[in-house]
Amino acid sequence: MTVRASRRGAVDLGTVLMIAAFATFAGFLYWLTGQAEAERALDLVEDTTSSIVDRFSDAIPISASDIMLDASPYAGQVVRLEPQTVLSLLGQQGFFLDFPAGPFLVSLSDELRAANLGVVYQSTVRVTGRVTPMTEEIAAGWHEAGRISEGEAFAATVAPFFIAAEEVEVSSTSPGGRGA
Repeated sequence: MTVRASRRGAVDLGTVLMIAAFATFAGFLYWLTGQAEAERALDLVEDTTSSIVDRFSDAIPISASDIMLDASPYAGQVVRLEPQTVLSLLGQQGFFLDFPAGPFLVSLSDELRAANLGVVYQSTVRVTGRVTPMTEEIAAGWHEAGRISEGEAFAATVAPFFIAAEEVEVSSTSPGGRGA
């Protein structure tokens, strides 16, 4: 026979559990709304950064063979040189690129020198800048500013043209060097 005991004092938990479930669901929806707003804000930031325009989009893409023998057709123009190997450094002012016809000078802007790009011997770099005729006054100015020695100033004046770099991308460096 079955015993039917009194349920006096027993609580009906169905209603309490239903209210707790609704409260939990409402809390979850509130949290989810906050996460969606944060995601929308992040998408807005990503859209803003992706719309930054390449300030050198009008640079003329060239190769070493285009400029190594006669850079005069490009004088005064902004060019983007294909990746090249660094032959040697020119004090703190810049570096020479290793072209088949001989070294080609690249001068760094004040901002690039301050950025400490990590350009070392045999780095591979991609340079964007203005092709500029070299003068003795320019080399003397670099020497007087203490960026190059007197011998380096003489070496710099041998180059008829140089690229006044506005952007340098270092893609690889020699062992023990730093890259950017």
